[in-house]
Amino acid sequence: MDPQVRTLIVDDDFMVARIHRGLVERVPGFTVVGEATTGAEALEMVSRLRPDLVLLDIYLPDMNGIDVLRDLRGSGGLELPEVDVLVITAARDGATVRRALRGGAVQYLIKPFEPALLIERLRDYARLRRDLENSGAADQEAVDRAFGAARPTGRAPGRTAKKMPKGLTTQTAGLVERALRERAARPGDRGAEDGGAEDLSATECAAVTGISRVSARRYLEFFADSGRVEVRLRYGTAGRPERRYLWSG
Repeated sequence: MDPQVRTLIVDDDFMVARIHRGLVERVPGFTVVGEATTGAEALEMVSRLRPDLVLLDIYLPDMNGIDVLRDLRGSGGLELPEVDVLVITAARDGATVRRALRGGAVQYLIKPFEPALLIERLRDYARLRRDLENSGAADQEAVDRAFGAARPTGRAPGRTAKKMPKGLTTQTAGLVERALRERAARPGDRGAEDGGAEDLSATECAAVTGISRVSARRYLEFFADSGRVEVRLRYGTAGRPERRYLWSG
């Protein structure tokens, strides 16, 4: 069994920290070792608790989170254990994002975000750790994940990408796409014309991804408009037919 990813949460709002704790503890393989509300407290807890991962806010009462990141990297002359940092913040200006990137943050999440997105980032991080720790030499795919290289979303060759509507994010779109792909890969009983591939409703998509049903419906309709999803209607005994979505790539 892989060792637990020991996680420290740093946020000046203790209620937000508790929410993040709950999300982290929902992911198998992760355990929260502490919560810090200031930069100084975060540095002290890193030294004492030696976590593997820090969820770091930028807006802290005593110091900027970027300065905390620099201290964690040894720029402040402190001798601290090595730790990975996932930035979670409302700061969205390019300068802050660049400084976080240069400081070695493994991910950067902008508040507010869908809870499922943090869960997905934690799962990606756990997979990255396994890639780099469990093998003698990393392949290119593992290295790409380590350096955050962008990967194609499976759009068919020659198909023009449709601009994503305001309010939708590429990260959550990736979650919905994964749910569609995984459902389509399962053998089902929808008919023989598609080999029995399974489709997905907005309610089912919400349950799988952790986003709201309304949000799931928006992403599914976006994929339908862009031609990557086939819409089917399932008629019941009463009311309007249910819209179901089948990934067609």
